Amino acid sequence: MNKLFVVIFGASMTLASLECYAQDKQDGSFDKEMFLVRRNAFIAAELGLTPQEAGLFLPLLEELQEKKYEAGHKCRRLSKEIKQKKKPNNADYLNTIDECIGVGIKEAELEREYYEKFKKVLSPEKLYKYKEVEYRFAREFVKNSEKQPERTRGGGNRNKSQ
Repeated sequence: MNKLFVVIFGASMTLASLECYAQDKQDGSFDKEMFLVRRNAFIAAELGLTPQEAGLFLPLLEELQEKKYEAGHKCRRLSKEIKQKKKPNNADYLNTIDECIGVGIKEAELEREYYEKFKKVLSPEKLYKYKEVEYRFAREFVKNSEKQPERTRGGGNRNKSQ
């Protein structure tokens, strides 16, 4: 009975991700909700997560990703500012580099912190496979994004010569 539930859960997550994938946004903007549904379904299916594991692991994973995103906010902002400046000075470059290196350190600390939490939820085998599955999803996501027309990837107004 439990195996049947896992199969049904996996199939429904996969169908939900396919349905979300089929619905491209008309304005071409990134749909974070769709991305998360697809990522979670992929990870749950590829790792063979039980419903209990998925219910505990996926929210932790989302917390980690949100904290990593927040940690990189200032780096992204400074990088954008430096690109918009006509003549950035050495202090601008060094400030941006220092901030971005700090982000790498902060992300490593977060990875360590959440690794300890993940160990309480996943078996060592699933925990080991998780990084490879996450990487594979990212590769497939980028590959599928590249196949979509420019307007559906959020870059419809970009100058191609840049």
